[in-house]
Amino acid sequence: MRNPFVMECGEFHVNYKQETAIYKIARVRRRVMIILAFFAAFPLIFGDYYVGLATLCGIAAVGAIGLNILTGFTGQIHIGVGAFLGVGGYASAIITTKLGMPFWIALPIAGLITAAVGALFGIPSLRLKGLYLAMATLAAQVIILFVISRWDSVTGGTAGIILSRPSIFGFTFASETSYYYLTMIVLFLTALFTMNLFRSRMGRAFVAVRDRDVAAEVMGIDLFKTKLMSFAVSSFFVGVAGCLMGHYTMVVSPELYSISVSIEYLAMILIGGLGSVMGSIYGAVFITMLPVFLRMIMEVLGTYFPGLEGVFVGFREVIFGAIIILFLIYEPDGIAKMWKNLKNYFKLWPFSYNR
Repeated sequence: MRNPFVMECGEFHVNYKQETAIYKIARVRRRVMIILAFFAAFPLIFGDYYVGLATLCGIAAVGAIGLNILTGFTGQIHIGVGAFLGVGGYASAIITTKLGMPFWIALPIAGLITAAVGALFGIPSLRLKGLYLAMATLAAQVIILFVISRWDSVTGGTAGIILSRPSIFGFTFASETSYYYLTMIVLFLTALFTMNLFRSRMGRAFVAVRDRDVAAEVMGIDLFKTKLMSFAVSSFFVGVAGCLMGHYTMVVSPELYSISVSIEYLAMILIGGLGSVMGSIYGAVFITMLPVFLRMIMEVLGTYFPGLEGVFVGFREVIFGAIIILFLIYEPDGIAKMWKNLKNYFKLWPFSYNR
C-alpha cells in the first residue's frame, strides 16, 4: 500500500519530449483531462441559464488571454481593449451580414482585421512607456468608437447592426448548448496556442521585453518588431472574442464597447494574475460571475431589508472597485498565485516545516 505522506522529491525526465511537455507530471495530465471532461459534460448537468453564464465566461476568457499576452507577458499597458472588441464584433457583423460570407471565414478575418488595427495603434509603443502608452491606448479607444459611431453607411452608426447566430456547414449554433461548445473549443485552442507561444522564441522575446527592454535589445531582440507583434497577436484574440460576443448577443452597438468594458478586462487579468494563461481564465470567470453573485446576495438580503435591491447598482460598482484594491494590496499576483500557494501548502502538509 502506498504511503499517503510520501512527498515529492523532484521531476525526472528521460528524454527531450518529456522535458518540453506542457504538463510534465502524469497526475497533472490526468487532472487536466478530468477538468476537460467536466466542461464537456457541463451542459448535460446544468440548465440553459448556467450554460449561458459559462459561455459568457468563456468568451471573456478568450479576450482576457489576448490582453494578458500584451500587458501581462510583454508589459505593455493597454486600456482600450473595449474598442478592439468592437472592431472584432463589427468586422464579423459586416462580413456576415453585408458581404454574405460564412461565419467560419468571418471569425479569423475579424481577428486579423483587429490584429492590423492593434498593430497600427501599437506603433507608438517603441517611444512610449507606462502612463504615456496608457494614454495612447485610451486615445485608440476614443478614436475607434468615434469612427464606429459616425461611419453610418458601414457600421450603422449608433443604431448598430443586428446579427444572427453563426452557422457552419449548415449547422446553426442557435441553442445555448451548441454555442457553449463553440466557445469552449475556441477557448481551448486559444489557451493551447498561448501556452505554446511562450515556449517559442517569439514568446520568450515578449517576456524579455517585459522584464528589461534595454537588456533585451542588447541581446539582439528587435524591440519595435517584438512590441508590434505582441500588439497584433493580442488584438487578434481580442477580436475573436468580440466576434463571438457579437454573434452570441446578436447585436453590435457602440455603447457595448465603452471604457468600462476596458476596465473590466483589465480587472480580469489583474485579479486572475498577470502573465498567466490560467489566471486570465480565473479572472474572467470571477469578474463575469461577480454581478450574478452580488445579485443573489442582494435578493437574499432583500427579504430582510426591503428596498435593498434598489441600491444594487451602486453597491456593485463600490464592491467591484474594493475587490480590485484588495487584490492589489494583499495578492498582486492574483488568483493564480493564490491557487499555486494552496497547492504548495498541501504538498508538504501536515509536516511542521511547511509553516
